[in-house]
Amino acid sequence: MTTDGALARLIRSSADRTAAAEREVCDLCAAPVADEHAHLYDTGQEEVRCACGPCSVLFADAAAGEGTYRLVPRRRVRLPEIDTAVLGVPVGLVFFVPRADGSVTAEGPSPAGAMRWEVEAAAWQKLSGTVPQLATVEPEVEALLVNTVHGLDHHWIVPIDDCYRMVAVVRREWRGLSGGGRIWPALERFFEDLTERS
Repeated sequence: MTTDGALARLIRSSADRTAAAEREVCDLCAAPVADEHAHLYDTGQEEVRCACGPCSVLFADAAAGEGTYRLVPRRRVRLPEIDTAVLGVPVGLVFFVPRADGSVTAEGPSPAGAMRWEVEAAAWQKLSGTVPQLATVEPEVEALLVNTVHGLDHHWIVPIDDCYRMVAVVRREWRGLSGGGRIWPALERFFEDLTERS
């Protein structure tokens, strides 16, 4: 009976440790975070980090300053169709990120992660002149997300973490050389989710 009790405690303890390991924590202070939590963009590492409430408040002012971390905004704005041909990126699923130094990168998902291209800053400024909302995109932490694959017409201003989430969807669902049959329904669900969150 004592052995059974010890075994039960061991199983419970193991389950508790597994559940704790699966919970997300703040990347700055290791406090547990809720399913819906803030993100900070690490400008030095070019990575998105999870943040608890206090850490996100602590770094909220960095969004307008020059800190290592930038608070990732939450806005999602669906735009009318935009002719992005001027940007010179012949890919139908891509996001454009203006940088603090005035440069612009285009990133597209692949089975290995995000591929990156440089975009001419003058081309971005020209497009921003015809689409005023693009001038409001916050450098580093927001992006223009475009999906014109299979005749779709999605043009969004989104937080950078949404873009990385889209890249993760592609990596997770990609099969074989061409992506397989699971990738497009998964991307459709991703864009439906964007619509619900906007």
